[in-house]
Amino acid sequence: MRLPDFVRKNILILIIIILALPQGIFASEINSSTEIDLDYLASDDQMLDTFATTKTELESLLSRGALNSMSFKDVSGIQKNATEIIWDYAQKFSLNPRFITVLLQREQSLIEDPNPSSDQLNWAMGYAICDSCSKTDPLLQKFSGFANQIYYATKRIRESYLSDLESRGFTESGIGPGIEVVIDGVEIIPENFATSVLYTYTPHINGNQNFAKIWDRWFNNRHVDGSLLQDKTTGGIWLIQNGVRRPITSKAAFLSRFNQNNVIQVGPSILEIYEIGAPIQFPNYSLLRSPRGTVYLIVDDFRRGFKSQEAFRALGFSPDEITDVAWEDLDAYEEGEPIDTASVYPKGTLLQNNKTGGVFFVENGNKHPIMSKEILLANFPSSTITQVKPEDLNSYETVDPVLFQDGTLIAMRESPEIYVISNGTRHHIQDEATFKTFGWNWNQIIWTNERSILLHSLAEPIDTSIDTSSDVNIATR
Repeated sequence: MRLPDFVRKNILILIIIILALPQGIFASEINSSTEIDLDYLASDDQMLDTFATTKTELESLLSRGALNSMSFKDVSGIQKNATEIIWDYAQKFSLNPRFITVLLQREQSLIEDPNPSSDQLNWAMGYAICDSCSKTDPLLQKFSGFANQIYYATKRIRESYLSDLESRGFTESGIGPGIEVVIDGVEIIPENFATSVLYTYTPHINGNQNFAKIWDRWFNNRHVDGSLLQDKTTGGIWLIQNGVRRPITSKAAFLSRFNQNNVIQVGPSILEIYEIGAPIQFPNYSLLRSPRGTVYLIVDDFRRGFKSQEAFRALGFSPDEITDVAWEDLDAYEEGEPIDTASVYPKGTLLQNNKTGGVFFVENGNKHPIMSKEILLANFPSSTITQVKPEDLNSYETVDPVLFQDGTLIAMRESPEIYVISNGTRHHIQDEATFKTFGWNWNQIIWTNERSILLHSLAEPIDTSIDTSSDVNIATR
């Protein structure tokens, strides 16, 4: 993606600051043939999660079209920009701002339209306009106008639809969870409040299919492997790995494995996309003893068993460090290579050639070159480096270089392109709107050299824009 002008102008300042410091599932492709569950169009969190986005992220989403540069009078007569109007009414009626933007896109294509008409703006949410209604009806004019549309639509959803669902289980249209209704000749049994609200608001199949498709294309793009997502409401941190979210249940485990700079703040509706996986509760290099008595060394996602007590003692480990655990605690780890008396640096160490200055990560008798200061600081921010003679380093086999951790944002100082690392590969982030949609911040980017970038092979780009050639037909009610 190309950086905004204000960021590009300050690249040199950012580089100076960064250099002065002491120092990941693939994004899903947009698929127009995504099958829609007509009984479950959206989750309740997706409708109600006011923490799902920030005002800055909302402004970035509106930059896909003309709305981010437009302002209107709100219902109180105060001039505000479009972002403020959407944000204020979302907060007032406790709705997810993203829910409102998808309705705006579905009803009038407003989020991505570069030149919307006055008619599109005046009836932005399609509110108060039924199949047989006329927009010139004098009784409807109080609802005309961009801010009026959002205010009255969100007010109706909160104070009528949701209030009815909470008090009696169905809306004014008789639609509610578990209640069978026929819409456009199709039998529908909504499974939750959100789906009931959507069918009450728009009693047509096509419009609601479009809502689900737009939401999926904008907001259901999964974070890459290695992403660290922090729930804004609880503070809990989750690792995204192999399509699931793994809770990190201790601060020690987090600090021993992950870079705090990579944490992304998200709302609950973002997290609910993922199934819950095995927890990460033990720090790296913990010693765990199984019920059978085998002692394991935990190294990232692997458990490495000691072949003998002699191997355990020879490598300098102490019985006082061992924690007794249940099998379910060990099931989260893959079986790794056993540790014997010949194992060299099973916990890994940093060695520096005292002649050339080259630094290597040495583990299990192999040395991994570290090709830049940025990779060293990102992966080993507080590790001790031991200087050794070249002949000592020559005793270890040279293998693949150390890469940036999954979930890391990287960019080259001479280029505006930004990438995120996943499974050792780099994915180009196509535009600023996509960058903001995923919750990244500019200060999370690691600026490095071309050599470090090219260590990671290029993979599929990440893009959340809607393909206008797809089968999503934007239609008003």
